[in-house]
Amino acid sequence: MQAIYLVKNGKTKEAFEFRDIQMTEPKDNEVGVIVEASGINFADVVARLGQYQDCPPLPTIIGYEAVGRVEKVGKDVTTLKKGDRVLAFTRFGGYSQYVTQQESAVAKIGEDMDAGKALALATQYSTAFYACSVATNVLPNETVLIHAGAGGVGTALIQLCKLKNAKIYATAGSESKLEYCRKQGAHVVINYTKEDFSEVIKEPIDFAFDAVGADNFRKSYKLLNRGGRIIGYGAAAMTDASNIFSKAKMGLQFGIYHPAQLLMESRSMIGVNMLRIADYKPDTLKYCMESVIQLLHEGKIDPHVGKMYAAKDIYQAHDDMLDRKTMGKIGIVW
Repeated sequence: MQAIYLVKNGKTKEAFEFRDIQMTEPKDNEVGVIVEASGINFADVVARLGQYQDCPPLPTIIGYEAVGRVEKVGKDVTTLKKGDRVLAFTRFGGYSQYVTQQESAVAKIGEDMDAGKALALATQYSTAFYACSVATNVLPNETVLIHAGAGGVGTALIQLCKLKNAKIYATAGSESKLEYCRKQGAHVVINYTKEDFSEVIKEPIDFAFDAVGADNFRKSYKLLNRGGRIIGYGAAAMTDASNIFSKAKMGLQFGIYHPAQLLMESRSMIGVNMLRIADYKPDTLKYCMESVIQLLHEGKIDPHVGKMYAAKDIYQAHDDMLDRKTMGKIGIVW
């Protein structure tokens, strides 16, 4: 069996190394899973570039999710058994043909569920569900702004907010991605390479979901209605910063806020990091995963799988994601 180790920060060909691994025994509250497919997220790219503080020391295995079949079961596990096909939120370690994970971070999936669609549920759809239904709650007829609408979480947010009968603005960087957002359910799409969303939108918005950060966050905040909320779950703009000075400059572009300002304006800022939810509120993570799995079973959501690469093509997958050539979920198949 093999795993893909991150051994060096930087370019993909230098960063990753395939290594042989052994099938270890799970702890009492864990299961061991033989993996058929592993998901790729933008956070993985940030970790490869050396810009993700949560990444374990190198060499390490990154990756947030895996689909596979339970092979080993810890003695305290009660809801899973050997042979179950499952989705696992791995919290690093996902780029491997074998993973162990706590029972609370593993959920059963159907035998006929597409692996790519299932992978989208662990991180992207669970993040989106937590952001719009747990950390806060989008109500019917409210107005939402979703940045990077063609990405994995963006796709999930559009579909979930559509279920809530919200009015949806979405940003993306190409005409093909704008059309993709329309098909997912966005009512108004904005090409951020040609237009400033803060000038296009002429009405106050109730929610802004931001994965970009920097001045994007500040402009989104200014659009908020009274009672509005901005939910940050990423800072993709920071990957363009090449040194400590440019990072500091981008950090300042977020803006400076005071609690009294939020109180007076009745506006809220919410940060979402599913690693922290997994660490400190595992039952909430499980609730989110099981909720989106049920929504998929009911046909209410439909994760878009951009491409499933062969494991040997991990390099190309990472390059494509960094170059913004991907839409929806991508992953690797072992």
